[in-house]
Amino acid sequence: MNKIVIAPDSYKGCLSALDVANIIESAILEFYPKINIVKVPIADGGEGTVDALVTATKGKFIYSEVLNPLGEKILAKWGILGDGTSAVIEMASASGLPLVPKEKRNPYITSTFGTGQLILSALNAKCKKIVIGIGGSATNDGGAGMAKALGVKFFDESDNELEEGGLALQKLKRIDISNIDPRIKDVEILVACDVDNPLCGPRGASAVYGPQKGATPEMVKELDKALLNFSKVSKEATGKDVKDIPGAGAAGGLGAGLMLFTNASLIPGVELVLKITGFDTLVRDADLVITGEGNTDFQTVFGKAPVGVAKAAKKYNIPVICISGGLGDGYESVFENGIDAIISISSKPASLEECMLNGATLLKSATKRLIRVLQVGMLIGKKSG
Repeated sequence: MNKIVIAPDSYKGCLSALDVANIIESAILEFYPKINIVKVPIADGGEGTVDALVTATKGKFIYSEVLNPLGEKILAKWGILGDGTSAVIEMASASGLPLVPKEKRNPYITSTFGTGQLILSALNAKCKKIVIGIGGSATNDGGAGMAKALGVKFFDESDNELEEGGLALQKLKRIDISNIDPRIKDVEILVACDVDNPLCGPRGASAVYGPQKGATPEMVKELDKALLNFSKVSKEATGKDVKDIPGAGAAGGLGAGLMLFTNASLIPGVELVLKITGFDTLVRDADLVITGEGNTDFQTVFGKAPVGVAKAAKKYNIPVICISGGLGDGYESVFENGIDAIISISSKPASLEECMLNGATLLKSATKRLIRVLQVGMLIGKKSG
């Protein structure tokens, strides 16, 4: 082997994508100290997107004060890419579920206002393109909070401005977009989105994602009614009907809000990340690609980073191995989607907590086991040849 490309996603809650890539690299170099290794941390639009793109393009990280989903002041990280004119934002850093304690999770009141503030920060930095990862939200407000931060106003039938949150949208009667920040129309906005849910209905934002944000079955019904009303009133105000567009229901309807109030385009997250990192050029002369993620199961084939990496590598017939934190039900489906082999970092029965606590050590050990198996394969290949 002459060149290995290491392109993992993060092990969420344990190791960043860059951490994973560095650990795999360190293990390989113990066997092949002179081999050419290219590290490309990957993300699919959720946690780690800012880190992956800023690192890959040699950009810079920035922290801005914004309001979290409950209206409390926090510092949120975003980045400017190496070209100096493109920003990358994760809505999760301003409006994400981990920002809200479990006992306070309530999609009736949580807001995407902070995400809109991050967009304003990018506008103030004179960015001409904004990449927005919209995974991991704590909200169900259709992106109304985001739009408020940009200058859009939402009114009830008494012409009072609406309070924050998804439930308030049931009372929405009129939207005034005349004061939206004029700079937004001149900025290209690319939304990294890895789901195709519509805004409303049984596959909509409220029904599918509301429960994990604290919604009871009754709350789901009320939130769905609210988003349906939001879609009708926003169509009158903007002339856009986005309710049934795939991805409109992403991030509690933020996908819809971005399409309604900006010129945003929704793009599969991993495809967008691979394009910006120039992955196609980096991988075409590789001998092996190693990818990975925190847990691999049947969901991995639905737009997750390892399969996106594998499909890109397969254009050049390059073998792909996935090193995962764990293997769940249906992980075998990845073999039909470009991944040739997969291993778990766990070498013995252990709890999730134990694996996460020792993630770095387990990953390095697993990579060494992998390299030894590859060496045996190369020996067999020489004999059979």
